[in-house]
Amino acid sequence: MKKSIFLLPIFSLFSFTMQAQSILGKVNDEKGTPLTGATVALLKVKDSSLVKLGLTQDGGFTFQDAPQDSLFVMISYIGFEKTNSSAFYFSGKTIHLPTLQLRPGSNNLKGVGITARKPMVEVKPDKTVLNVEGTINATGSDALELLRKSPGVVVDKDDHLTLNGKNGVMIYIDGRPSPLSAQDLSNYLKTLSSAQIEAIEMISNPSVQFEAAGTAGIINIRLRKNKSTGWNGSVSAGTSISRNARTDEGFSINYRNEKLNAFGSYNAAFGSTDMDFNLYRTVKDTAFDQKSAIRFNNRSHSFKTGLDYSLSNQQSIGLLVNGSFTSPTLDNHSYTPIIYAPTGNVVRVLDANNNDEMKNNNININGNYAYKDSAGRTLIVNADYGYYTLNSTQWQPNTYLQPQEKTIMSTQNYLIESPTHIDIYSLKADYEQQLGKGRLGIGGKFGYVKTDNTFNQYIDANGKMTFDEAASNFFRYKENVNALYAKYSLDFKGFSLQGGVRAENTEVKGALTGNTKMENEAQSFQKSYLDFFPNVAVTLAPKTNNQFVLGYSRRIDRPVYKDLNPFEYRINEYTFHKGSTDIRPQYSNTISLTHTYKFRLNTTLSYSHVKDVFGQVVDTADGVKGYLSNRNLAAQDITSLNISYPFQYKQYSLFANVNSYYSKYSASYGEGRDLRLDQYGANIFLQNSMRFGKGWTGEASVFYTTPSIWQGSMKAAAMWSADAGVQKQLLQGKATVKLAVSDLFNTLKWSANSDFAGQKIWVSGKQETRQFKVSFTYRFGNSQVKAAKQVQSGTEEENKRVQSNGLGN
Repeated sequence: MKKSIFLLPIFSLFSFTMQAQSILGKVNDEKGTPLTGATVALLKVKDSSLVKLGLTQDGGFTFQDAPQDSLFVMISYIGFEKTNSSAFYFSGKTIHLPTLQLRPGSNNLKGVGITARKPMVEVKPDKTVLNVEGTINATGSDALELLRKSPGVVVDKDDHLTLNGKNGVMIYIDGRPSPLSAQDLSNYLKTLSSAQIEAIEMISNPSVQFEAAGTAGIINIRLRKNKSTGWNGSVSAGTSISRNARTDEGFSINYRNEKLNAFGSYNAAFGSTDMDFNLYRTVKDTAFDQKSAIRFNNRSHSFKTGLDYSLSNQQSIGLLVNGSFTSPTLDNHSYTPIIYAPTGNVVRVLDANNNDEMKNNNININGNYAYKDSAGRTLIVNADYGYYTLNSTQWQPNTYLQPQEKTIMSTQNYLIESPTHIDIYSLKADYEQQLGKGRLGIGGKFGYVKTDNTFNQYIDANGKMTFDEAASNFFRYKENVNALYAKYSLDFKGFSLQGGVRAENTEVKGALTGNTKMENEAQSFQKSYLDFFPNVAVTLAPKTNNQFVLGYSRRIDRPVYKDLNPFEYRINEYTFHKGSTDIRPQYSNTISLTHTYKFRLNTTLSYSHVKDVFGQVVDTADGVKGYLSNRNLAAQDITSLNISYPFQYKQYSLFANVNSYYSKYSASYGEGRDLRLDQYGANIFLQNSMRFGKGWTGEASVFYTTPSIWQGSMKAAAMWSADAGVQKQLLQGKATVKLAVSDLFNTLKWSANSDFAGQKIWVSGKQETRQFKVSFTYRFGNSQVKAAKQVQSGTEEENKRVQSNGLGN
């Protein structure tokens, strides 16, 4: 009671402060019904310049922090005539405007002259959204480059991701995770151009309606979808130039009326990207000084097509088909002097190549049904099928030279064929309704994945390729995850509560076919486990400038398919990858407190404890050979503080995000085989934008990452980069030209080191990141905006589960 008495004057003061800065109003139709989603523009009387934009919710709208000036409000809504309020003077005290009423009119918005412009970055209590569409510095970038520059995201040398200092990131593409291996997913993201991406969502605390996988949260890459009525579309083309050139082009077309929405798009990307990679490692008395030149050649085609049809005012059905056809190549030439460490003398030189020709195809089909009635009951059903074929053919010639590099000592050449086939089936249902004073949501999902992985190795024997039975295998993996969840939310005056629990039962089977029956039986496994994942969020939002959200969640990351395969995969003569059937899922418990001030300044303090955390170590075998393997470390503890703030003054806007954290890893595999790493770190992201008038806009961005820990076993140095660009609107806003330079100062390079099991490693690298980029987009047809139905399919976790030791782990 004393606390309530103490807090009351504070809340009253906050409420007074908010009211002292507000412009409030309501919008109804001609029948007096409040309108939701109407565009509200606050403008200055003297020159009709735009001050702020907003949308109505249940007919109401509020503007805060408006300038003290003579102002008026303009309302626009599809199907109604635009309406202006009377002019008024805002002195800094609350103004309640008279209710504005819209009259039915034509659906022509050409006369409005104001376009709602999304901020580059939106920060919400549960997620951060990077609006890629329209961002100048995203021009000519691929999805992996965009992730590298996203707030709180770090991409390491192997394209692993961490989010706010934590690994275990779930990658979604249009609401469902990609079922690709580490390298395959990385290659796919490199083929996904910014022209195809609408936004990147970084969801730190997903509700129980989402899959429980992703201990660090979810990153959802949302692809573009045309949202306009009538016939319309766009064509685009772009190029980026550096040491090599890259091009991307595409088109989209859309037809929408009151009942039907049909749409389709196609994109293609071609070009090459180079990277320099250096690795120096010592094992016992031997040192390897490897220097590699890597070239990734991209050739990709992707499409998306579908239709939505309204059966009635309450029901709709939809069909969505998308896919990609890529045939990239990866050429890796390495030169490695092998040194006797005590004297520093070169004993021989390894000249090696790894030429990988890939052919990766995937098709995803989604059928969906949606029901919503006037009582607030909703039912959404999604049925999904995903088909993936990933083919890789690698030619690995190895030549050993004498120290003077004039005489060949020996050669060892390999041909490796590794086709993979993946089938994903899913059925998902979500239902919500009002219950008592709150809202109840229940749902469930059936998911089944089958993947077949073949590894065939051939050895060059006197010019003839001979099948190496002992080094070849076939790995089949099946997984069935069934889930049920229930959630309930309750809203009070200035207070809301949402809680729920998700139950997931997992059944897995794996079988490795080798060259003997005994080996087959020893390498087969079967597991079954049931887990519960609670999620609670408490929001305190009194009528003040402050909002508080206290959240707790438990999540899981299951081992990716390749890491469960116990076979040895050759990377080069001295480096192998080996999986293990003993890898256990990793579990995280996270508690966070978020404070939002004036709906702008966001501060989040969080703590996570991850049990059996995944980490990658390089172990030694046969004296000097190194084995890359993902293992369960004992634990990871991470405490983070994230602060973000969007600032705007007239035509200038700035978004700043700082994430600081302390991360600690610990594990022991026996005497002399301990991992004890900890690090204080921070990620800084700044995005600037300036509108110059006459259709010109400029942008500049920079990110900086302090030293950090990669994959639980490597300490990495700091990284930073800056981008800049301009854009110009042409042809009455129907066309856009963008010019940009990425990595302006050519500083984006990385280095790291590790010391484990008697092996010391130093690695460094530099990609072809400084590029000049130009793109052109032309939009044709009707440009009226109308919200499109958003579909979130049921294959949300399985697509990520094919990941290996790359993105997300």
